[in-house]
Amino acid sequence: MIKRIVIADDSATARMFIKRCLQIIGLGDAEMVEAEQGKEALTAAKAAPTDLLLTDLNMPIMDGETLLKWVKASPKLMDMPVVIITSAGNPAKEQELLKLGALKVINKPISPPALMEALSDFIE
Repeated sequence: MIKRIVIADDSATARMFIKRCLQIIGLGDAEMVEAEQGKEALTAAKAAPTDLLLTDLNMPIMDGETLLKWVKASPKLMDMPVVIITSAGNPAKEQELLKLGALKVINKPISPPALMEALSDFIE
């Protein structure tokens, strides 16, 4: 069951849209913590048990790929599923992110069906 989600994106509009998609697929009851960049998201994920991290790939200060590497290197966070959201549309980069431990890479614009597919194993 997903109770706490960290959403990392430098765009407030994108974060709002991701939250709306999560509500549409039935995760509206989860606590949703917003972060403007990776370092802030990492701090939020460490602060309390977090069931899911959704992160943009391109952000200032710490990007989504670096955030993913930090999460997967942390004994406390390594089992947390990470979904990368990107506008890059680069299949080679997608494969690289999956090898680093991303659960799924979703292309922008994100949609409820794409999010539902990515999280199908976690939604009851």
